[in-house]
Amino acid sequence: MKKLEEMNLVDDFLAYSLTSHSKYGEEASRYILGCILTRKIGRLAVVPQRSWPGEDTHKHGVRLDIYLDEEANGIFDVEPDNNKNSADVEALPRRVRFYHAKIDAGNLAAGESYRGLRNVVVVFITTYDPFGYGRMVYTVRNSCVEAPGMPYEDGAKTIFLYTKGTEGDPPEELRQLLQYMEHSTEDNVRSEGLARLHEIVTEIKRDREVGLAYMKACEIEQRIREEGRAEGKAEGKAESLLLLLSDLGQVPEELKSRVLAEKDPAVLDRWIRASRHAESLKEFMGVDRKRSLDL
Repeated sequence: MKKLEEMNLVDDFLAYSLTSHSKYGEEASRYILGCILTRKIGRLAVVPQRSWPGEDTHKHGVRLDIYLDEEANGIFDVEPDNNKNSADVEALPRRVRFYHAKIDAGNLAAGESYRGLRNVVVVFITTYDPFGYGRMVYTVRNSCVEAPGMPYEDGAKTIFLYTKGTEGDPPEELRQLLQYMEHSTEDNVRSEGLARLHEIVTEIKRDREVGLAYMKACEIEQRIREEGRAEGKAEGKAESLLLLLSDLGQVPEELKSRVLAEKDPAVLDRWIRASRHAESLKEFMGVDRKRSLDL
């Protein structure tokens, strides 16, 4: 993982730490949103990493990076994203569709008229070009296919901001902000507003509590990686064992399921050794019981 001082505002942890900060969060969020919308921002409530779980354990939930509620003008979800995985990029429009749906469902009370559904703008700030047209700004609204000019206002809008875009004519303040978000260094400070934002970002990176939170996040991620490597190692051993067992005959489904469910590489190693000494599946399972391998 990057060092905290090397992080940019397109990195999830720094974006979260900035917008959730008790002293600077609202000020920074107000500036960023104002640059995106090119207007003064009204009273703003900031809810970093707003979550809506799935309706049950089998349904997908959502965690929004920066959830902004402007009392008079609607709800804004800002998502810094530097994930260039091709499959994720291709699915981005559907991801946005899901975000809109969860935000809408979470903001319309039972019995309330649909007229009360608030305007929602989802903003993705990406370090990759999501659509390949080289534009810095892509604004997407719903419209009628047969009559594109027909007025159709459902209160939903999505803005994709590509930090390296060259096409179009975005406001200079927005262009400077996006360049700064991708590379959050003093070299990219070119306005008074950005100078203040950089001052805040610098303070955030020096904040002891933020530093401790980042250390904890790094430890958790390292543990997840180690567990993932161990699980991957176990899966490889399980597949090898099943190949060895298949040479002894058709592997019963119950035995196959038990092998695949085992996540301890040491246990799988013992089973592999047992399989190499067995001349049949029956003998393997007998050896297995004799050696207390719990099959």
